[in-house]
Amino acid sequence: MSERVILHSDINCCYASIEHLHHPELAGKPLAVGGDPEARHGIVLTADYIAKRYGVKTGMALWQAKEVCPEITFISPRMDLYLRFSRMAHEIYSEYTDKQEPYGIDECWLDVTGSTTLKGDGMLIAKEISNRMKSELGITVSIGVSFNKIFAKLGSDYKKPDAITTMYKSEFKQKAWSLPVGDLLYVGRSTNKKLQRIGVKTIGDLAKMDVSILHSHLGKMGDILWSFANGYDDSPVKLENTHAPIKSVGNSTTTPKDLECDEDVKIVIYILAESVAARLRENGFKCRVVEISVRDNELFSFTRQKKIDHATNITGEIAAYAFQIFTENYNWSKPIRSIGVRGSDLVTDNYWEQIDLFSSVEMREKQMKMDAAVDDIRRRFGFYSIQRGLMYQDKVLSAVNAKEDHTVHPHGFFG
Repeated sequence: MSERVILHSDINCCYASIEHLHHPELAGKPLAVGGDPEARHGIVLTADYIAKRYGVKTGMALWQAKEVCPEITFISPRMDLYLRFSRMAHEIYSEYTDKQEPYGIDECWLDVTGSTTLKGDGMLIAKEISNRMKSELGITVSIGVSFNKIFAKLGSDYKKPDAITTMYKSEFKQKAWSLPVGDLLYVGRSTNKKLQRIGVKTIGDLAKMDVSILHSHLGKMGDILWSFANGYDDSPVKLENTHAPIKSVGNSTTTPKDLECDEDVKIVIYILAESVAARLRENGFKCRVVEISVRDNELFSFTRQKKIDHATNITGEIAAYAFQIFTENYNWSKPIRSIGVRGSDLVTDNYWEQIDLFSSVEMREKQMKMDAAVDDIRRRFGFYSIQRGLMYQDKVLSAVNAKEDHTVHPHGFFG
């Protein structure tokens, strides 16, 4: 059996790079994406390389970033725009393989083994993809070329930006073993501390460590990391269209007045569910978990979630599940000031699943067509051009336009 050829492509400073394309006036100036620049709160999601040289880091508060880099420009995130670029990147990848496994919006593993007879070796394919990303999308990628996913990912991290690094069997010990153990995929902060305590500082130290000692300190994860360090990862790259590149789509709002009864909550939940469901449809996703967050007027808050029977992006279903979760978990000891709805555990909207005997496929199809028609009307004539009858019960609460204030949550690395 011939050796696999696995690439890991990582869009350099993804959000910031895309924003630079849309803000040519900021060329050569430090830029960061994150938070709310007007309200001056929130954190940095991505900084460009100029800002990084000043010490701006992901997760840093905006005011901290401003302290280390006074000339920085902050831009609010536009996740729909970044998802569009992600989809265009996957269209390029699809010309080389159908085995694409997204790792967040900006990263993806590609098994191009089947393309090497036509396109050349992994390095040639990586160069072609890199050139196309620059010429067709205007952004750069760093690509790792290896025989498995773990070292392909390590290769794309090895040198940035706009670089290609090989991690073949004949060279991974020379290139990878001298790197800090924290660079290895799935070695998070906590695991790194445990490894440091037993003298494992590099990936090579991990590879050479007695696996029984690792197991005694880390359990099964010790065995897995030892295998990764020694190049024994044989996990497959999953077929395209089976994983969503983001973790959840959610909206929350602080209401114009305190909510004091179930009917008040139902109005706001339906508004939020309309926004969440519309965003899911717009970006080609369905959710398998519905979650709500509630905060009362004394700032006590909680979240609850429910695994649902069928993946869905139907507004009525998401709203009904969210309202059910609420009524089962809130006893009205205090009025409510803020509420949120989120769809998570996402799959793409061509996800196949078995329908049970008691579900009405025809009814669900009618609901989906109705939602699509509402989306089209609102796209053409504005959000308020078509409303649910429920919204006319309270004009103050129904004036919330959550669709324009949505949140899309990208995958975390160690989620």
